[in-house]
Amino acid sequence: MRASALPPAEVERFRADLAAVAGRSLAAGNLLALAVSGGADSMALLALSQAAFPGQVIAATVDHGLRAAAADEAAMVAAWCGERGVPHATLRADRMIGPSDIQARARAMRYDLLAAWAAGAGATLLATAHHADDQAETFLMRAARGSGPAGLAGIRAHRALGGLGLIRPLLGWRRAALRALVEGAGIPFIDDPSNLDERFERVRVRQLLAAEPWLDPLQLAGAAAHAAEVDGALADLADRLWQHHATIATGAVRIALPDVPRELRRRVARRAIDHVRRAAGIDRPAFDMASNIESLLDALERGKSATQGGVLAAVKRGIWHFRAEPPRR
Repeated sequence: MRASALPPAEVERFRADLAAVAGRSLAAGNLLALAVSGGADSMALLALSQAAFPGQVIAATVDHGLRAAAADEAAMVAAWCGERGVPHATLRADRMIGPSDIQARARAMRYDLLAAWAAGAGATLLATAHHADDQAETFLMRAARGSGPAGLAGIRAHRALGGLGLIRPLLGWRRAALRALVEGAGIPFIDDPSNLDERFERVRVRQLLAAEPWLDPLQLAGAAAHAAEVDGALADLADRLWQHHATIATGAVRIALPDVPRELRRRVARRAIDHVRRAAGIDRPAFDMASNIESLLDALERGKSATQGGVLAAVKRGIWHFRAEPPRR
């Protein structure tokens, strides 16, 4: 298909959307790094970025080593970039993926590779092509698991990734609109066969959305945005509680919390566990800021001790104490 220019109105819309999530981070001359798989969504991101910020864009494609066609897809992206003077890199898998939880492991490796590449190139921002349909799918998946505000917030428009800002400027765009954009401009793209594999939860949720028109992806994405606002407000309150009621000692934390809702106690307790683990160099068992700590909270509220993630939590005279779990005999 003969290539044509992108509609100026779409380019201007993208420029405004990126500015909204990037703030002042994309100053004149700063590099914008793009994760480009070769799918319609990411090729739309690439084309819009190149049109809106000429000379400031670099791109990379990750070859996970899971499909033979991946090398050809990366070459397609590289060729498109080469014709337009956009620096491109193909990042190849640096470890084995699978056999279980393939999508999660591939995602973790992908972000590791992209972050190292972008930082090494001197970029300040890394953009991915997540859009409103992705956000709607994530919201439904998290809701089905009973997630709270942090989980329902789904894909964040902006978050830190190492020393970079990880941004998603297309969260207000629909998948079909992005595909129509690249098709209309004659931009090549590929359809990943894994997007039709019903073994993956996301594919099943995508099919549900397609079969039920009343489930509006834009409305679901809006609900995720509201959840993100709530989560941000709770995070701010938890920060204030930590600053005013947590006492940090060498390898230990003491917290004298006032009577606050359980969600705030949950957030402060997770922070205490994370702090002790970092101070003591604990990396097993696994723990992160989304880990379920309900049994630990129940124990503390009954005046009992409990362990989580290699950290012992106890309560004395209403004060919570966290320290590394002592070695077992």
